Amino acid sequence: MTQLDARPLVGDTVSGAADGGSQAHDVRSKGLGKGSVGLLGSAVIGISTVAPVYCLTSTLGSTAGEVGLQMPAVFLAGFLPMLLVAFAYRELNKAMPDCGTSFTWTVKAFGPRIGWMCGWGLVIATIIVLSNLAGVATSYFWLLAGEITNNPSVAALDDNKFVHIATCLTLIALATAISYRGMTATKGVQYALVGLQLAVLAIFVAMAFQKASAGTFDTGLDFSWQWMNPFAVESMAAFTAGLSLSIFMYWGWDACLATNEETTGSTKTPGRASLIAMVVLVGSYLATGVAAQMAVGSGDKGLGLANPETSDNVFAALAGPVMGPVLGVLLFVAVLASAAASLQTTFIPVARTVLAMSTYEALPPSYAKVHPKFKTPGRATVMAGVATGAFYTVMTLVSENVLTDTIFALGLMICFYYSLTAFACAWYFRKELRRSSRDLFFKGVFPVLGGLLLAAVFTKTLIDMWDPAYGSGSTVLGVGSVFVIGVGLLALGLVIMFVTERRSPAFFRGQVLTKETPALVVED
Repeated sequence: MTQLDARPLVGDTVSGAADGGSQAHDVRSKGLGKGSVGLLGSAVIGISTVAPVYCLTSTLGSTAGEVGLQMPAVFLAGFLPMLLVAFAYRELNKAMPDCGTSFTWTVKAFGPRIGWMCGWGLVIATIIVLSNLAGVATSYFWLLAGEITNNPSVAALDDNKFVHIATCLTLIALATAISYRGMTATKGVQYALVGLQLAVLAIFVAMAFQKASAGTFDTGLDFSWQWMNPFAVESMAAFTAGLSLSIFMYWGWDACLATNEETTGSTKTPGRASLIAMVVLVGSYLATGVAAQMAVGSGDKGLGLANPETSDNVFAALAGPVMGPVLGVLLFVAVLASAAASLQTTFIPVARTVLAMSTYEALPPSYAKVHPKFKTPGRATVMAGVATGAFYTVMTLVSENVLTDTIFALGLMICFYYSLTAFACAWYFRKELRRSSRDLFFKGVFPVLGGLLLAAVFTKTLIDMWDPAYGSGSTVLGVGSVFVIGVGLLALGLVIMFVTERRSPAFFRGQVLTKETPALVVED
């Protein structure tokens, strides 16, 4: 493949200052395809990366098992810190529309080492998610094939490790290829896949409400506003566990910001798109949660959402009973579409973060090369695909428990880099907070609150992970393997950072991205 080294000289800036907001003089352009994405396309990318249908089928039951009837309230509670952090992303993007997002912004606020670790948290979290999404898409591919052919032996092919891994690697390769070809190709695929999954989800919600009003299932319940009360959860431990699941369900909306250098109106459009995506997500989650709870209840018997036999894949259990044998197949298609769409768009933030880190000399310079035709971070995208395939293959062959515990450790990474970004916003704009009440709240109060909430979840999760019962139940020298994996991945980042520092001292001396506070500007 032909590549073009698009690393500009120090002092080049990201274009788009006319859109409003301040720009740091040392923020560099990357050579990405400008104007490739509009407001709708950016919002669709954010929704797709979150994968709402996949998140619902995998967490509805688990959340109900933790908090019972308060599941809708916990969905709202998980939305709050994400909304507060989204304000931080929006404000930082106005000042610095840089595809490195959390990495670039935390470097500007706190310095190179904290910024590098924040970028590492985003990269490693995304690799874990990509591998999980590929595995889910593979399982649903064979499950759907079994449903269509009405042949259980076809669905059982997923249990064959060789077939499963081969299918998984094929899907990763296809997703990598689409992402490699640029944002225009990404948009076309995403409009179709996101539209399909939201349409099928709307049909499921409507039919669930219909079944609830008809009293079709004995476990169904009448709606109560008490379901929206988070204080009715029985214990703080249950609430924290449910909140962790809820936060995971919203993760990925920041992909809107990772395309900021390729978006029309780069200083404003990505922030608006992220808020649109968040509203669509919380609306979908609440509607589905309430409808499912009214139709089948949240108990642990029969079709109840908390039934341990079906809680890890709720839609597989409810598709036929709620939507019937014909329309029920559509729900399987929607889950597959959701996982496949997210698999493809989740390459966007990791590839662009690696591109930015390389551009600013925090990673080897080869990853700063942009394809001359597609205007994408070609090598960074391929690297993400190879890393995902290798990670999933090794983890699957070593132990299913290790793979499961790695996914459980994901929440630690998410809270880590989101909270750092939120705190970076307040610190970066600290001299502007007294300028107006808007600046005080949107650049200071809201980001700090969001960061504190996620930091609290990070701490609580870290404590819970120590218990061997957390996750698969595996232990390493008496310590829970989820703790070992989570802390070990962060420690690995430190090791790689110290090695990189020896090879790229300029970045770590603060000579590439400077730690500074912006001058006050008048916004549009």
